[in-house]
Amino acid sequence: MPPPDLKIRKDIERLRTELDDANYRYYVLEEPRMTDAEYDRRLRCLQEIETEYPELVRPDSPTQRVGAPPAEGFREVQHAVPMLSLSNAFNEEELMAFAKRVSGSTSLEVENIPFCCEPKFDGVAVSLVYRKGLLEQGATRGDGRFGEDITSNLRTLRSIPLRLRGEGWPDLLEVRGEVVISHEGFEELNSHAREEGSRVFANPRNAASGSLRQLDPKVANTRPLELYSYQLVNRGSDNIGVSCHSEQMGMLRGWGFRVSRELQVVVGMSNVIDYCRKLGGKRDSLGYDIDGVVIKVDELRLQRDLGFVARAPRWAIAFKFPAQEETTRLNDVEFQVGRTGAITPVARLEPVTVAGVTVSNATLHNADEIKRLKIRKGDKVIVRRAGDVIPQIVGVAESAGGEEIVFPKSCPECGSHVERSVIYIRLKNKAVEKPGSIYRCVGRLVCPAQLKEALKHYVSRNALDVEGVGDKLIDRLVNEGRIKSPVDLYSIDEGYLASLEGYGTVSAKNIVSSINASKNAPLDRFLFALGISGVGFETARAIVRALGSLSRIRIAYPEVMRLIPDIGRTVAEGVYDFFSDEHNLSVLDGLIEQGVPEPVDYGLGRDFVKNTSMPAIISFMEIDGVGNKLANDVALVCPTLRDFFSAAESGVLTKEVKVSKKAMVGIKQKLSDDSVKNKFLNIENQLFEFGCHWTQHVRLEEEKELPFSGQVWVVTGVLPNMTRDEAAGYLEKYGAKVTKSVSKNTSYLLCGDGPGSKRDKADELGVTIVTEEEMVSMAAGGSNA
Repeated sequence: MPPPDLKIRKDIERLRTELDDANYRYYVLEEPRMTDAEYDRRLRCLQEIETEYPELVRPDSPTQRVGAPPAEGFREVQHAVPMLSLSNAFNEEELMAFAKRVSGSTSLEVENIPFCCEPKFDGVAVSLVYRKGLLEQGATRGDGRFGEDITSNLRTLRSIPLRLRGEGWPDLLEVRGEVVISHEGFEELNSHAREEGSRVFANPRNAASGSLRQLDPKVANTRPLELYSYQLVNRGSDNIGVSCHSEQMGMLRGWGFRVSRELQVVVGMSNVIDYCRKLGGKRDSLGYDIDGVVIKVDELRLQRDLGFVARAPRWAIAFKFPAQEETTRLNDVEFQVGRTGAITPVARLEPVTVAGVTVSNATLHNADEIKRLKIRKGDKVIVRRAGDVIPQIVGVAESAGGEEIVFPKSCPECGSHVERSVIYIRLKNKAVEKPGSIYRCVGRLVCPAQLKEALKHYVSRNALDVEGVGDKLIDRLVNEGRIKSPVDLYSIDEGYLASLEGYGTVSAKNIVSSINASKNAPLDRFLFALGISGVGFETARAIVRALGSLSRIRIAYPEVMRLIPDIGRTVAEGVYDFFSDEHNLSVLDGLIEQGVPEPVDYGLGRDFVKNTSMPAIISFMEIDGVGNKLANDVALVCPTLRDFFSAAESGVLTKEVKVSKKAMVGIKQKLSDDSVKNKFLNIENQLFEFGCHWTQHVRLEEEKELPFSGQVWVVTGVLPNMTRDEAAGYLEKYGAKVTKSVSKNTSYLLCGDGPGSKRDKADELGVTIVTEEEMVSMAAGGSNA
């Protein structure tokens, strides 16, 4: 073979430089500029060149490394047993080649070799060292030989046992696993980040890496991090008495570690390939990111016989799925108007295949995201698609210096003014106003885009559930001017519907019947159906449960609304603004005239009554120097706000309560504004009118003890006879509190088919798991599951 020429030497240096830079940006700067697919392609190309010209291999080549150097700020940890990487297979032919290598080294037939298959988690690899059953050290993989000591951060993960359970573990034990963030947790994390105007993560793995490498463990504690264990390293001389990797994983589960429920032992490579196909088929429904399958020879004796090559074991391989990130060109950006008037930028892309799907459009979320990405038209961008999540641009791979992306000042649908939202952050006992990330058309129901989307939401399943009124019919009714608000829905002529193409007398009659039946929808569904910004189904349910009637909800001051558990300032003011708008009130009055909703009054909720207190109202006034303790002290001597104002202005307050100079200045300054005083006196009067006040809480009618009173339930999976919303309503009817996530406070997990990670969390925490049938039995007075 001729020696490598200058071009080959330049190619190999270029590839090494590009891969080293990608490693540095991903692991250290946490600002990836190269997709996984592109990284794998370049690494593979480098490997091929080095295989052909072994004399060019250097110890510092990316092919000889498995990660990146430890970052500054963490103590360096040397792994007693190196944390190696895995060789990759990108197709079934390469899997068969791996099997033949194993067969040739072991003298076993390919179809007789047991393999252990499990998901290849797309997260952060870590090592956990236990001494005498106690967690001693946790570290990142780093470069495979040296990592970062992140013990304090890993201790915050509830899926990591601080003390091993059960028995039989050796005195010195090392467990390796992958820290991930679920899709649900990732969306919540980024949603909060956007609301606060803080950093938005590109993908769950990036979020997990950034969370684990925070110097303050309190940050990691707030992140939805989870560990899945994938390897046991017995570093002592103890014999734990198992002969297979799969048996080790079973032992780890018994000792308190989470192991993938998808782990399976199969015999022969044809069954391995079948496993890979099946797991790939349900990749999108797992609830967390995986980028392939890890295939290991199951017998530990065979693993030892096969040994290692320079950077990977010979007894294992990673089968890689199609990449979920690719690079393409941003051609243009268009702006769409949603049902609440939110303006969303949509990227028009040069078509590219991502995870097996052709992508030509992607979301850019909002103006803050555009600013964070520093993106312009014409840039080469990184596009990500994971599961059912809408494709999104997560980074700029190459800047073209093109035209800036500017939000419109007028609505692209109706020409109305576009305004930027406002958010509030807490600063020294005060809510400080700052620009939000959402731009919104103020045209409300005047805007055709909002009208159509508002109507589609109004008739949707979780709202008024009007069967037969679909998107196409709404589009036609609005386009023809037959519907200008939800009120007109109740005046649709049956004869007109029957005359439409695709409809007939029977279908028209059924549609009108369904529209009329929607008048009987519960109040919480009606409130949700109005499409108030920030009011989802659970929030609507909480508001109705607290205030009990539409007449109270439509006049409640924001501060009164904030007495409802889990209702914040933004939502409270959004609801108040909605019911202060003349057009909305006109539509609401029109609906009431049509008999929507039923004029029910459920009474005030107990939790709302308990939350109503003098200190809570004082805190809403945001007085400089007045904290919770002083507010409580004031409430002891001033039973009403009027008493408080009078005592402060007359000087009596300082004789009764110890008030600092700063607090007194803050009180006088606040009370010097008559509009503030009158506002809060009105709030106090409104609570009186509602029949709820801290000086004399109304005595609510004694409730009989319900079967699920005081219990916390979580619903997951597909139930045989109910939707999850219906099940939640059923549970609440019998006294339960229904939450979205499993925790140590969860009493029961109602579990159907395909439960996902919530089932794992329940198993880990020892939460009782029941079926729908068992729940119904318990509600009827049967025994617990």
